[in-house]
Amino acid sequence: MKTIIHKADTRGYADHGWLKSHHTFSFAGYQNPERMSFGMLRVLNDDVVQPKMGFGTHPHQNMEIISIPLKGALSHKDSMGNKRAIEVGEVQVMSAGTGLTHSEFNDSKTDEVNFLQLWILPEEKSVEPNYEQKRFSDEGKRNKIQTVVAPKDKLEGDALPISQQAYIYRTHLDVDKSIDINPKSKNNGIYVFVADGEVDVESNSLTKRDAIGVSETDRVSIKSTANSELIIIEVPMN
Repeated sequence: MKTIIHKADTRGYADHGWLKSHHTFSFAGYQNPERMSFGMLRVLNDDVVQPKMGFGTHPHQNMEIISIPLKGALSHKDSMGNKRAIEVGEVQVMSAGTGLTHSEFNDSKTDEVNFLQLWILPEEKSVEPNYEQKRFSDEGKRNKIQTVVAPKDKLEGDALPISQQAYIYRTHLDVDKSIDINPKSKNNGIYVFVADGEVDVESNSLTKRDAIGVSETDRVSIKSTANSELIIIEVPMN
């Protein structure tokens, strides 16, 4: 088993006034050769957008982009004709493929928006762009694993599709609850991001916004030491 721990206070940070962003991996002005990715997981940004501010129209190509709101609602508009708000409890996926443009905006006049944006390298390049979003029940993640994203050729339950052999899970663990994650493939690693709370992962103590990557194992054991919200990303390591 291999592990790598990314404590919250070791992440890159950028304060643009309208946007405050923590970067788990190298991104924009934060460049760290030891923090380029975890397998196919290339970006994990923890963004806070101020009221009435947002990201103007910009392009993406050949990337699987997943957005998970933690607080507030983010308005989305893209070149495929989608125009929707993404709210807490929902997950959004975009397969950028051959290319698309989109914008993201906080329409609130008073409240910040906090959301996670993940980029996963695609299994296949130049696919037809795709956009989907879905609300997932809180009960579906209570002390169990809820699959919210899965490979488009291996969809399970209500999971949203991406063009990679990767999965994203959510779980809410009450204090002193335990779960095990079994990777779908020996080549896959498990990346556990603590959105809130405190957990032990393979005897490593993690608190809010800490993360751990675990690979070369067939099981990852997680135990909560407080009520906790986790985002768990399973990705091919190469």
